[in-house]
Amino acid sequence: MAKILSKFIFWLTGWKVVGGFPPEVKQAVMVAAPHTSNWDFLYARCAFFIMGVPLKFTIKKEVMFFPLGPILTAMGAIAIDRKAGMKKNKDGKSTVQAMADLYKEHEQLVIIVTPEATRKYQPKWKTGFYHVAELAQVPIVMGYLDYDKKHAGVGPVFNTTGSMEADIEQIKDFYRTKKAKYPQNGVL
Repeated sequence: MAKILSKFIFWLTGWKVVGGFPPEVKQAVMVAAPHTSNWDFLYARCAFFIMGVPLKFTIKKEVMFFPLGPILTAMGAIAIDRKAGMKKNKDGKSTVQAMADLYKEHEQLVIIVTPEATRKYQPKWKTGFYHVAELAQVPIVMGYLDYDKKHAGVGPVFNTTGSMEADIEQIKDFYRTKKAKYPQNGVL
């Protein structure tokens, strides 16, 4: 049902899925950029329903109240305590470690992360997505929305090299060709 509804939304709004998720990739951190609008969630979620990717996404735990919480969980939400950041959670793990551990529990898992971490302008990307990929030893897959072309798609698969700054700059190079809904809020 979600796939049919997603196709209808894309038809109605003129959006199109470009490419597809690499079938050989069973586990990955999916970078979603640029992220400047609440509409990003709708178009990205629809695109992955259309592609058949069982995507999970992180969301601040404060919005996981009834009745929204169960709906978001059904859509793939994983509640995160953003205030804890790199601090230890109740299990004694950092948020990054807790996310990386999820890959040990699931044979197939793709978690979408917005490195901008907000729709507002931030001077630089958050690096948690990179650390999760390294700790879990999974690739980074680049998901994108291009508002100029009305394209939602999946770019290249990227394996971390251990040189975080250089790797993130290379990832950003891919996104520099994509137009955000509100470009002034993007970080590239």
